[in-house]
Amino acid sequence: MIEIEEGSGNVYADLGIPNADEMLVKAQLVTKIGEIIKSRKWSQQQAADVLGLTQPKLSKMLRGQFRGISETKMLDCLVRLGRDVQIVVGPARRAASAGHVAVVFAT
Repeated sequence: MIEIEEGSGNVYADLGIPNADEMLVKAQLVTKIGEIIKSRKWSQQQAADVLGLTQPKLSKMLRGQFRGISETKMLDCLVRLGRDVQIVVGPARRAASAGHVAVVFAT
């Protein structure tokens, strides 16, 4: 019999990777950046020029190698791609718990 373990919703946390919440947020932001670039049928060089990145750095980022790229830079990329970015700070869901970071994309 195969044992199945339910995930937490954060693959980085499930794998024990440091800064799992940050990595998940970055992965979600990069996914959206990649979707926008693909929908515009841009080459990586065209996108890199618009985003203010080198093509090799963009390529690494889109392949999930984004440890050296800040969330702020990713948010800037989304703005350069014509997206509005809002940051909402609210109370923790449970009074005694730590807050969490989530990315929500409006349609």
